[in-house]
Amino acid sequence: MPVDIDQAKPKPVKSSDLKGSAAGHDIEVSLLTGGSDKPYVFGLATELSAKGIALDLIASDELDSPEFRGIPRLRFLKLRGDQNPHVSLLKKTARILGYYSKLINYAATAKPKVFHILWNNKFLHFDRTLLTYYYKLLGKKVVLTVHNVNTAKRDKKDTALNRLTLRIQYRLADHSFVHTEKMKQELISEFGVQAARISVIPLGINNFAPQTGLTPDEAKQRLSIRHDEKAILFFGRITPYKGLETLVEAFQKGLPHADNYRLMIAGRPEEATEAGYWFPIREALREDVQKGRALLRAEHIPDEETELYFKAADVLVLPYRDIYQSGILFLGYSFGLPALAANVGSLKDEMVEGRTGFLFKPEDPTDLARAIERYFASDLYRHLGRRRQEIQDYAKQGHDWNIVGQATIDVYDGLLKRPSQTTN
Repeated sequence: MPVDIDQAKPKPVKSSDLKGSAAGHDIEVSLLTGGSDKPYVFGLATELSAKGIALDLIASDELDSPEFRGIPRLRFLKLRGDQNPHVSLLKKTARILGYYSKLINYAATAKPKVFHILWNNKFLHFDRTLLTYYYKLLGKKVVLTVHNVNTAKRDKKDTALNRLTLRIQYRLADHSFVHTEKMKQELISEFGVQAARISVIPLGINNFAPQTGLTPDEAKQRLSIRHDEKAILFFGRITPYKGLETLVEAFQKGLPHADNYRLMIAGRPEEATEAGYWFPIREALREDVQKGRALLRAEHIPDEETELYFKAADVLVLPYRDIYQSGILFLGYSFGLPALAANVGSLKDEMVEGRTGFLFKPEDPTDLARAIERYFASDLYRHLGRRRQEIQDYAKQGHDWNIVGQATIDVYDGLLKRPSQTTN
C-alpha cells in the first residue's frame, strides 16, 4: 500500500500556528550575513521585507546582485568587498581590518535594535566573544541563527577554545534559531542554553536558484547525457564531511556499468582540503571521466546554471558522514528531485521512504550501491515525471519562507518588549 506523503511527514509548523505579529512594520533589523550564503539570505530578507520589516543587510561583493537591490525597505550595505583569496597577505590583512572597522562603526550608529547574526565573519573567536559582547553593550538584541551547532566537532577539529567561544556566543545571544529538535537539545546539553531562548524553525526551501521551462530531457541533452542513462548527482561544495568518496566507491565497485549509470559531480572543492582529500578522488575518477561514465565540473556552479544539473539528474545523493541539516536536500526538493541520503543528523526526518527517496547507512559504499539500484527499480523513478510535483509540494508544506519569516518576526517582537541582558 503506498505511503501518503502528506501523512508520512512529521507535522510541519503552519502559518496558522504562529502568532502573526502585527508589529512587523515597526521593527528594524540588521541582518549580519558574514558576506555569504546568498540563497538563505535572499529567502529570509525577501520574506521579512514582505512582512514589513525594515532591514539593514550587511553584505559583500559575493551577495551583490540585482535581486537584492529591488527589495522594499532594505538597505544594502556592502561593508565587505572582494574576497579573492589569491592576493598578498598584506592586502588580505588590510581588507579584513577595513571591514571590521566599518562594521564596528556601523554598529555604534545603527538605528536597528535587533542584530540578527546569520553567519559569523572571518575571525570566529573574536566574532563570538568581543564583537557579540560589543553589540550587547550597545543595547542591541542579539539573535543568532545556528546553522551548525559545532562545525569543528563535525569536521573532527574541535578544541577547548572552540567550545569556550561557542558557549560564550550562545550564552550572550538573546535568542537562537536552529533547524531541528536535535540541534536544540545539543545547545541545551552541551552549551547550557536555556530552552526558552531557542526556537526550532525549518530550513527555508531555496527560492533563489532560477527555474525556467527547461525540461529534464533538454537538460540531459545540454550535458550530453543520453536519455537512457541513469543520472546520479552530487552537488555543492566538496569537503570531507560530505563523504563524496563513499559515492565514488559505490559507483565504481557496486554498480554494474552495463546498466548505463552516469555520475555527475558539480561543485567547488574546499581549498584547504584539496591536496589530502579532493586530489585522490579526482585521480580515482579520471578513467570514468575519460570513458564518459562520469561528468565532473569541479568549480562553483553559478546560480543561473543550477537548474541544469538538478533537471538533468534522476536522483540526488547525499553521502554525508555527519550533518545537522542539508540545504542541498531542499534545493533538490525545490526541483522535485528525489534524494538518497545517508542516515545521519536529521536527514531521515525529511525523507519519506519510497516517496521522496531512500536512506542508506553512512560511510557504507555497499549499502549506498544497493540504495541506488533500489531507487532505479522503484515506482518513484518509473513515475518521476509525475512525482516531481509531489516532492515540490511536500517540501513547501513545512519549509515555506512564510513559516520561517513569521516565526522570526514573533521572536523579534518578543525581544523588543523585554529589557536587555548580557548573559544567561
